[in-house]
Amino acid sequence: MVKRKPPPQPGHAPGWREPLSAFLSWLLERNYSPRTAGGRAESLGQFIGWATERGLSRPQEVTRPILERYQRALYLHRKADGQPLSARSQRGHLSAIRAWFKWLTQQHQLLYNPAADIELPRVEKRLPRHILTATEADQIMNVPDTQTALGIRDRAMLETLYSTGMRRMELIGLDIHSIDAERGTVMIRQGKGRKDRMIPIGDRALAWIEKYRDAVRPDLTLGHDEGTLFLTAQGVAFTPNRLTQLVRRQIDAAEIGKRGSCHLFRHTMATLMLENGADVRFIQAMLGHAELSTTQIYTQVSIKMLKQIHSQTHPARLTRQASGQDEARQDDGDEEDMQRDLFAVLDDEAREETP
Repeated sequence: MVKRKPPPQPGHAPGWREPLSAFLSWLLERNYSPRTAGGRAESLGQFIGWATERGLSRPQEVTRPILERYQRALYLHRKADGQPLSARSQRGHLSAIRAWFKWLTQQHQLLYNPAADIELPRVEKRLPRHILTATEADQIMNVPDTQTALGIRDRAMLETLYSTGMRRMELIGLDIHSIDAERGTVMIRQGKGRKDRMIPIGDRALAWIEKYRDAVRPDLTLGHDEGTLFLTAQGVAFTPNRLTQLVRRQIDAAEIGKRGSCHLFRHTMATLMLENGADVRFIQAMLGHAELSTTQIYTQVSIKMLKQIHSQTHPARLTRQASGQDEARQDDGDEEDMQRDLFAVLDDEAREETP
């Protein structure tokens, strides 16, 4: 069992410290991740510092005009490099404040919620900066020296990232029972949002995983096997930074003029499947974006159908086949907006994973 870290302890005056500590503890008790609690603690700590400088000593003294002043301060703020906060960063800070004041009101610590009607900044919709072509992805796949044990392992990891679009922490968390070669699926346990999901994985990736598992992994376990699928040369699971560095080296070694790490394959998988005719809703289901309203009708999507779409539209295959259009593809005016929303979320994830 992973030991959960306690929520950050704010070093503010009692009028702020006690309600903030209670809120952070409540988040963890409701199974929010320590990372989420830490992010909200940081945003709320900045707000409390700003409010304290203006003579406010407790949440009960905060009014809507005060929050509007803080929103303007966020807009005018400049970072050390002179750049303003992005609309997405401003939105994150204000979302934490809205959540905290909503909770304070529900706990009857406030008579009314001053943050209830605060409008969050609109976030620009962006397309990804760096995406691999299918040819470039294959060049990277061919970088590891598969005449060596670690080269086989590295190829298997790269193929898994490319085929499934899973997050780096999801790759690290795979165990030997996560892969179902017969059905061509992989079970991701406790992904982002602490949700499990089953997704397709291609035959080419499965072939490399099987080769690694049978020929390489037994020698890496060093007599102590906890079931983790991908192991370092020391026989332990990868840390996030170590995995990032390994994948980045492989991409750089391909000399394709593009840089990135694990998340580059997540972006690439989504883009290439879209270009080959996959419905954006199926891709969102694969990526685990179940929080998006556009995926609600697909939250219980048939793994058999998802596997079929993956086989038709993902370019990495053992044998090439004609990619047909998905019968379930929806030709509606929202498709382009949904794709932009998808890439905006992926872009945020990429920044979160940057060490």
